[in-house]
Amino acid sequence: MNQTLAWILFNVFVAAMLVLDLGVINRHAKRSSLRHALAWSGIWIALAAAFAAILYFAQGRTPALEFSTGYVIELSLSADNLFIFLLIFRYFRLPEHEQHRVLFWGIIGAIIMRAVFIFAGVGLIRRFHWIIYGFGLLLLYSGIRLLFQRGAEVHPEKNPLLRLLRKFMPVTPDYVGSRFFVRGERLCATPLLLVLIVIETTDVIFAIDSIPAVLSITLNTFIVYTSNIFAILGLRSLFFTLSGLMDLFEYLHYGISCVLVFVGAKMLLSHHYPIRTDISLAVIGGILLVTIVASALHRDDDEAAA
Repeated sequence: MNQTLAWILFNVFVAAMLVLDLGVINRHAKRSSLRHALAWSGIWIALAAAFAAILYFAQGRTPALEFSTGYVIELSLSADNLFIFLLIFRYFRLPEHEQHRVLFWGIIGAIIMRAVFIFAGVGLIRRFHWIIYGFGLLLLYSGIRLLFQRGAEVHPEKNPLLRLLRKFMPVTPDYVGSRFFVRGERLCATPLLLVLIVIETTDVIFAIDSIPAVLSITLNTFIVYTSNIFAILGLRSLFFTLSGLMDLFEYLHYGISCVLVFVGAKMLLSHHYPIRTDISLAVIGGILLVTIVASALHRDDDEAAA
C-alpha cells in the first residue's frame, strides 16, 4: 500500500472513531460501568490486532511484529500512568460522569503532542545516531526510579500552567456541567479546565518515557505513530477498567520498571548486540504476564488469610 494513502486512511479512521466516541456513544456525560469499559477495552485490543494482521499481509512479518511490540509497550506504560490520572481526578474531586469528557479532550491533545514527539525523535536519531544512547540511559533511569518508588503522589498546585492561568483568569469555585469556560461579568475558567491542563501536562512527562521506548523497537515513523495512537485511543476504556480492577494490578509497576530497563538496555546494546523484535515482544509480554499473575496470586493469598 502506498505510504501516503496509508497515513490518510489511518488518520481518517482515528477521526471517525473520535467522532463516534464523543458524538454518538458518549454524547451525554455519564458514569462508565466496569462492564462497558471491559467491552470497549476488548474492542480496542481487537482493532489493534486486526491492524497488525493488515500490516502482516500488506508489508510483511517484521512491521507487524514491530507494531505489536510497540503497542504492548505503550499500553503497559499507559496502564501504569492511568493510576496517576485517577489521583488527579480525586485531587480535583472530578465527578465520575465528567471523567470520560476530560479523558477524551486529553487524548486529542495527546495525539497531537505524540505526533510531534515521534517525528522529532525519529528525525533526531536518524540525524544524530548517538542520541539513541541518551534515550537508552533515560529509560534505564526511569525504570530503576520506578522500581524503588513507594506510592504515587500528585501536586497539581505546583503546575506552572495552572499558576499562570489563575493569575490572568478567574476560576469558578464549582464545576459548571461539562463546560470549560463560563461568561459572567468576564470570562471565567471552570475547575474542569484545570483538570484538563494537568492531564495534558502530565501526558507530556509520560511521553518522555513512552516515545523512546517504542523507538527502541523501530524507527519506522508510521509504525511508531500507529502503535502509539492505538494505545492512546483505548485509554478511556482502559482507565475505567483499571479503576474498577485496581486490586488485581498491585505489582504492575514492578513489571513496568522491568520493561523500561529492558528496552533501555536494548537501545544501549543495539549497535553491537541487536535483539530481534520477536524476542523483545516475548520478553515484554512475559514480564507483564508474570506481574499480573503474581498480583492475582497475592490477592488470593490475602483473601484466604482474611
